[in-house]
Amino acid sequence: MTDAAELVDLRSDTVTKPTPGMRRAMAEAEVGDDVYAEDPTVTALEERTAELFGHEAALFVPSGTMGNQIGMRLVCEPGQEVLCDADAHVVTYEMGAAAAIFGISTRTVVSSGGRLDAAQLIEQVRPKDNWHLTATAAIAVENSHNRGGGLVQPLDQLQALWDWSRQADVAVHLDGARIWNAHVASGVPLSTYGGLADTASVCFSKGLGTPVGSVLVGSAERIATARLWRKRLGGGMRQVGVLAAACTYALDHHLGRLSEDHEHAQLLAKRLGVDPSSVETNMVVLDDVEAPLVAEAAKAEGVLVSQVSARKIRLVTHLDVDRAAIDRAADVLERLLSV
Repeated sequence: MTDAAELVDLRSDTVTKPTPGMRRAMAEAEVGDDVYAEDPTVTALEERTAELFGHEAALFVPSGTMGNQIGMRLVCEPGQEVLCDADAHVVTYEMGAAAAIFGISTRTVVSSGGRLDAAQLIEQVRPKDNWHLTATAAIAVENSHNRGGGLVQPLDQLQALWDWSRQADVAVHLDGARIWNAHVASGVPLSTYGGLADTASVCFSKGLGTPVGSVLVGSAERIATARLWRKRLGGGMRQVGVLAAACTYALDHHLGRLSEDHEHAQLLAKRLGVDPSSVETNMVVLDDVEAPLVAEAAKAEGVLVSQVSARKIRLVTHLDVDRAAIDRAADVLERLLSV
């Protein structure tokens, strides 16, 4: 049995644990009751994140799912629809929350590996003035794209969608769970990405390595409404500055180092026969493999991977996996894949 300390966990970047420095920042955080808007550490994080993405205001929420669902509700009324990619996180992994909680319909368009094609989505938009049809109120875009293997959405397509949406009375919601990776990989400023969305949810508990937390950004009016929805959903938190402090620490210390994760993903790709050009951020996808067999065999040797399907495995690099661990994982997987 492999010792837990020797495990190389490539299942997701959500498995990271707070670093000693982050734990100290959490322990020393100045706190207050955030439901009364009296937690200074939370307020500072919200203001900083809003500024980073070029929006008026922001709201700290417990999870990316809550951030996404509230964000979409702010731009879509019950009985209207959100249009998105068929593999988008908001319709694949968020348990039908838009319909179950908010009465929002969703409709999907199959894309090329999750890559945004603005014209393809625009073509599917249904007008608000035709009472025979469910009106499209918003389009949701995921960047980087999880099931797309961490791909970064093309800036020209994001811009084209935004430009069209301004005259079409259709909002844009950004699922920016890994927007930090997209930013580091592409060099596109966070404010540029934020400026191409009406609402955006950005996650701190993936690549940035915090234990929990996302921030929803938008206009001041929308975020005031979002605060009500957060309370209704049970997301009103009290002395939550201990968590916000982790997010602030991550912005200060973990954002720039995401390039290391991307380099490690490139190393894995090259060792495992994956086209490096298909690896844009911190994910490597192994196609056409016996996923259950490879995953179990790798686990027996102390390497954990994620089975996306019966023939596909996903590897995700993160701050808890250093170069030595990457090399060890590559040794194990290279041998198993060659059998």
